[in-house]
Amino acid sequence: MTSKQRAYLKSLASTLNPIFQVGKSSLTPEFVTAIDEAFNTKELLKITVLKNCLDDPNEIAQTIAERTHSQVVQVIGKKIVLYKPDKKNPKIILPKEKD
Repeated sequence: MTSKQRAYLKSLASTLNPIFQVGKSSLTPEFVTAIDEAFNTKELLKITVLKNCLDDPNEIAQTIAERTHSQVVQVIGKKIVLYKPDKKNPKIILPKEKD
């Protein structure tokens, strides 16, 4: 993903509300499955890491991205933004890469 594409996704994510919260139990298999299922309807997700979660938000973001085959757009403080394009019918069209 290019920096231009990442910036475009960040601008789209700025208006999103977080739909998942990582709590003190951190990443459970059920939590990762729920996020993966959410990618069936949305391509861009925002996740909040609660204060009672002792894990590093960057590590949480990388782990979720690996398990759901998505990409980390950004991690700011305790907010994580992930992107996974819909293979059949993409709703978000990324800016093209320059050749």
